[in-house]
Amino acid sequence: MAYFLFYAGFAISAGIGFLYFRDLGDVSQMLLKVKRKNTVRFIRHEYKIISVGLIALMTMIVGFAMGGGSPWIFWISLVVIAFFFLFTWVWVHVGLRNQKDKAKYYPINVARDYINPSASVLVIENNGHARAHSDAQLLRPHLAGNKDGLDGEDVVMTYCAMANLGIGYSPSIEGQKLNLEVLAQHGNNLILRDNNTGEPIQHIYGFKEADIDPNSDGPVCALRPSLSMKPWPTFRMSFRAFQKAYPDGEVFINMPPKNPIMRLFDMVIGLAFGSGIERQHQESAPVMDNMTHYDDRLTNKTYVWGVTVGTDAVCWTDDFVIEHDNVVNAKVGDRDLVVAYDPKFESLGVWYNDSGAVVSKVDFFGNSDNGKLERVETLRAGLFWHVWVEFFPHTDINRIAAKPKSDAA
Repeated sequence: MAYFLFYAGFAISAGIGFLYFRDLGDVSQMLLKVKRKNTVRFIRHEYKIISVGLIALMTMIVGFAMGGGSPWIFWISLVVIAFFFLFTWVWVHVGLRNQKDKAKYYPINVARDYINPSASVLVIENNGHARAHSDAQLLRPHLAGNKDGLDGEDVVMTYCAMANLGIGYSPSIEGQKLNLEVLAQHGNNLILRDNNTGEPIQHIYGFKEADIDPNSDGPVCALRPSLSMKPWPTFRMSFRAFQKAYPDGEVFINMPPKNPIMRLFDMVIGLAFGSGIERQHQESAPVMDNMTHYDDRLTNKTYVWGVTVGTDAVCWTDDFVIEHDNVVNAKVGDRDLVVAYDPKFESLGVWYNDSGAVVSKVDFFGNSDNGKLERVETLRAGLFWHVWVEFFPHTDINRIAAKPKSDAA
């Protein structure tokens, strides 16, 4: 009986520990190709599966205490199994420093000491109240927001460093507040979890896994639009341009903790994150190659600005827009859009054009030769091409509206 308890407990606890590390350990995906369905399964049932593994581990310990197994197998397996469970849990639930409701924002004069003037920042704005988030400051927490909100609106900046993608979301669905936490990544994009329901949410999509429409003949979409988190218009610009556009704006700073132990812990985790992300930006191949789709129309790490309207998806590159005198008119789905680069504010934006006419001029604030324009809320600004095409494989690139015959003549 002692040997049975020892080896049964060992096999089950080691197996579950390895799967936990493989599917949610994050760094494991630098070495192992993980299937998305396995990651989703572990996200949904994390604590149930862990409980089984820990019970099995206790069974192994009891079996050893009763005289089963050999000491060297016991002690080595105990260390390895403990590593699988502890490393993964700490990395996911402690290392990321989720700040979805306790992020601190500082005035520009403070932020200048922490952010390079030419650094790209992700910006959300409401009624003139603007918040900037640099990639470096968002790298660890992934989520940034607070109870003050964006001029009263509950908006959380969500960020995936592997995709170079930040999206502002209102963290509720059909009136129900979500309790968001970052759990993993797949396809080089975050998978969040709503801890109220246990459901995974693919970051780039913004809706729960259980609400995916199984009959969609186009891109992955929710059963109905109301089942998605509301995306908030999110755009990129340089920090120096943010200072010009929004002199009273707020800037997210992930200040180091005062506790020396936590400060050291953050330094170690930060180094681990930073080395992988640096490679992700420099090397053509994804650092974590769990991609299921490859498209060579653009090189992998090309930055693209992608939008979705209905089942239609289109992305543009900044150099294409600049080559077309900074303004591109296009139709996406059933909406006319304008893609415009403003050199003064170093920002590429996408706007709805409901004027019925071609727009030839539009500034950073949406003032055009055909009236005031509204930003497209589904813009994913400046993410990697290989990530965009992984989730929107049917995408068009650099679409441009045909010129009227009179102009062509």
